Amino acid sequence: QVQLVESGGGLVQSGGSLTLSCSTSGFTFSTSAMSWTRQAPGKNVEWLSSISTGGDITFYADSVKGRFNISRDNTRNMLYLQMNRLRPDDTAVYYCPIGWGSRSKGGQGTQVTVSS
Repeated sequence: QVQLVESGGGLVQSGGSLTLSCSTSGFTFSTSAMSWTRQAPGKNVEWLSSISTGGDITFYADSVKGRFNISRDNTRNMLYLQMNRLRPDDTAVYYCPIGWGSRSKGGQGTQVTVSS
């Protein structure tokens, strides 16, 4: 059974940083590209970033390029999203779906709220 558990969200001031984690199980993580997506209130799911199986290829949406960094640890089946220079419009529930360029949700998500 595939399990994706996002964590690390919280309340942060504008300009601050957070690192999200995604714990995975039930599939072969090391051979799966992964993504981060988010959904703000009243909006569609937005793709943010993807990472290749080995972690050597990454791709970012323009909205987060230069501020967010995706990484993975295949020895621990973990995916990460380091978020810097956070802005109020980054407020959303963040997800870690399987696949390159996925625009799906992953698990239950983790809430990130950025105050101005």
